[in-house]
Amino acid sequence: MAKMVLDFEKPIIELERKVEEMRKYADNPDIVQEITRIEKRVRQLQQSVYAGLTRWQKVQLARHSDRPYTQDYIQLMTKDFIELHGDRAYRDDKAIVGGFARINEQPVMIIGHQKGRDTKSNVYRNFGMPNPEGYRKALRLMKLAEKFRKPVITLLDTPGAFPGLEAEERGQAEAIARNLFEMARLKVPIIVTIIGEGASGGALGLGVGDRILMLEYAWYSVISPESCSSILWRSWEYKEQAAEALQLTAPDLKKAGIIDLIVPEPLGGAHRDHQQMATILKEILLAEIKALKKVKPDRLAERRVEKFSKMGVFIG
Repeated sequence: MAKMVLDFEKPIIELERKVEEMRKYADNPDIVQEITRIEKRVRQLQQSVYAGLTRWQKVQLARHSDRPYTQDYIQLMTKDFIELHGDRAYRDDKAIVGGFARINEQPVMIIGHQKGRDTKSNVYRNFGMPNPEGYRKALRLMKLAEKFRKPVITLLDTPGAFPGLEAEERGQAEAIARNLFEMARLKVPIIVTIIGEGASGGALGLGVGDRILMLEYAWYSVISPESCSSILWRSWEYKEQAAEALQLTAPDLKKAGIIDLIVPEPLGGAHRDHQQMATILKEILLAEIKALKKVKPDRLAERRVEKFSKMGVFIG
């Protein structure tokens, strides 16, 4: 399967391919010197390109098909993962995965949206769009974590909750609202991390926490740029302008007080080095858990409500 290459990545990829070709002749001193020169040029180009990305280009990076998903982080960051299934009411939603695991020796409940990497797996995972039973499964697991006094980690990466008629019939809005209500008063630490796309209530249904982290090239918004464009301009052609207006990138949301911490990604984005990205996130999560474990359970819930109550600005 061919790797996805975004337009602004092409000059970098072309130089990297040139280096790989030249390595076949690395026994020639002149070639070695040229390889060193081009590698330096690649690093300079990467720094230049990624320092100047537009909001829309960051949205594209967040959707990159090679970007690590929830199951990748579980595999790379944790051990002894035991996946738990079903909402005990209707069925098991494959768009959300979760279960107990250990990060080093710290037991946690880890829950997140899961996309597929090809057509077959995307259909199986419903393109990362949960149905109501997905949110009810997530809530069941959070309650289980509370019972055993284990921290909860949620990983957000969805284009939105599934908008189908059957999802509405089974109470999509109520399921998301119930999660918001219950997560606000859960008496164990909750750390939320937006790892890719964070669209609308589909993301917010796992998004209430004591600490909100966001990967450097993720996005988080009430609506996607395309949907915003179609509503305001009656066309998807204005998605880039919509992305600018929505201010949906990590620096935007840090400035607005929506998130607490921007998690740096490897140069070129998380899709370039899954292991390095997982290592960075793992260390940050362990530090966050250590700090939150010092807070009394009742105070955790109080602080969480205070935190979200302060969000937003009203201009009269």
